[in-house]
Amino acid sequence: MAKYKKKTVRKLQQDKFRDTTMNLFDRLGDLLEGRGRQILYGVVGLVVVGLLVLFFVKWSNRKSDEARQALGRAITISTANVGAPLPGADDTAMTFTSEAERSQRAIDEFEKVAAKYGDPYRSQARYFIASNRLAVDRAKAVTELTELQNSSVPEVAALSKFALAQVKESDGKLDEAAQIYSDLARSNGPTITAETANLKLAKIYEKQGKKKEAADILFNIVDASRKAKDADNQPAQISAAAREAADELKKLDPDRYAQLPPEATPSFLG
Repeated sequence: MAKYKKKTVRKLQQDKFRDTTMNLFDRLGDLLEGRGRQILYGVVGLVVVGLLVLFFVKWSNRKSDEARQALGRAITISTANVGAPLPGADDTAMTFTSEAERSQRAIDEFEKVAAKYGDPYRSQARYFIASNRLAVDRAKAVTELTELQNSSVPEVAALSKFALAQVKESDGKLDEAAQIYSDLARSNGPTITAETANLKLAKIYEKQGKKKEAADILFNIVDASRKAKDADNQPAQISAAAREAADELKKLDPDRYAQLPPEATPSFLG
């Protein structure tokens, strides 16, 4: 009985709130006259739409945070130690007896992410699945990477192409690897830069005995990096790829290396 009374009181309160609200809208409508009531309801509609948008944004942010955390857990597994625990490692740190065991466990976690969340997290998870699968099912991994190089998520497409080129290179399919690296160099995206792709391409040419082609690419990488300026017209910071290219050129063709402009020292204002 008491429970019923509480429900009745709540219903009366709701009815009172509803009546008060509608009376308020009616009074405002009378004041606005003519089209005023339509304008008022239009404003109320906009408020409702705004609240729905706000709800969706908050929900989306929560889902994104959740997806990132799930990806992070899977990545932690994929980078865990293989073999005996490292000296001084946390007792709770994961270790695996083999790379295949670790890869399979990581694949299982990434598959959960791919099944639960939309892009870009789904495509990112699929890329990690393919990368880890190289240790347990190389043929299937290559098929997955080949599909992912056409992903609508740019960074996933670039990383998949780069991984596929590395697989081709390790399998001795140097012409195919060179073609992929050339495509990535032309794209010059933020994920795989032209410097990085061209450095790999030069190393392919070295393996193929194309010394001049390799030296030309290495020289151009280093030359451009040493002449580059930042937003303040100061010498730009030399990238890791450009430094590696300089080391490669110095070993491959010392005479060509000697033709490079000297490396500028960035100036810092105190």
